[in-house]
Amino acid sequence: MNFDCIIIGGGIAGLQASIQLGRYMHKVLVIDSGDGRSTLCRSYHNILGYPDGVSGLGLREIGRRQAENLGVQFLNGKAESIGKENEGFQVSVNGEAFTSERLLLATGVMDRIPDFPALRPCLGISVYVCPDCDGYEVKEKRTIVIGSGKTGVEMAKTLSYWTKELIYINHEQKMVDQNDLQILREQRIEYIEMPIKQVLASESQLEGFLLESGETIWGNQAFLAFGGNEVRSHLARQLGVEMLENNHLVTDPRTKMTNIHNVWAAGDVVAHSEQATIAMGEGSQAAIWIHKDIIGKCK
Repeated sequence: MNFDCIIIGGGIAGLQASIQLGRYMHKVLVIDSGDGRSTLCRSYHNILGYPDGVSGLGLREIGRRQAENLGVQFLNGKAESIGKENEGFQVSVNGEAFTSERLLLATGVMDRIPDFPALRPCLGISVYVCPDCDGYEVKEKRTIVIGSGKTGVEMAKTLSYWTKELIYINHEQKMVDQNDLQILREQRIEYIEMPIKQVLASESQLEGFLLESGETIWGNQAFLAFGGNEVRSHLARQLGVEMLENNHLVTDPRTKMTNIHNVWAAGDVVAHSEQATIAMGEGSQAAIWIHKDIIGKCK
């Protein structure tokens, strides 16, 4: 089946692009695996129009309905491979092939989160990953950073802008050098190098962490800082899309097209600040230029 544009990724960037392209009345397919970063966040607090917060799943549900009402088609599944097909591209999903002259990659990023079941319901409500999004939420509150080595140190230093009552638990016990330890001491950030045995929480409200030593560190707010997030750029690599050493994709700042003609990218997979609001803007921006390409071909 052939489309004017195939969007890979049904998160914030992909949905915003699909809405814009739907309003242009183009034939669009969104391929969504349903496991992106936005499915984890229980509440975004920095988005215009949602002062009390909105969940990632809630935004996705609203966006999908809005796009479907504009004629956008959705396929639940994982894009397995992309290849060149005559003047366009062929995307394989569960053994079925879909073609289009244009692709938008909105495959996103997945944070590295320790495997504690009690942690997930807290994400975006009492446990956070992005200080730019949610540093404000811990203003003047006791806050625990759980992380790995220097990544956790940097998070603790960043959060000291909002609160002076900070504890850093180096869960993975990765090396922290003497200079960083001195910085933590100077800023009076308590440092604990010990694995966490159990996350203590009541539904979405964090209560603290039980360490392997048996000690409990109490606190109602926490940030995760483990580094090594997965940048989902493997499909882009199949097409030869230019990327940085950290696997984020390089795009034209005006059009969001990559170095591969008729392949655009938007959202967290692109080299930029990883924000839902920026993903929305990039999705819309890419869609505008995809539209320009489509109508240009029709003239």
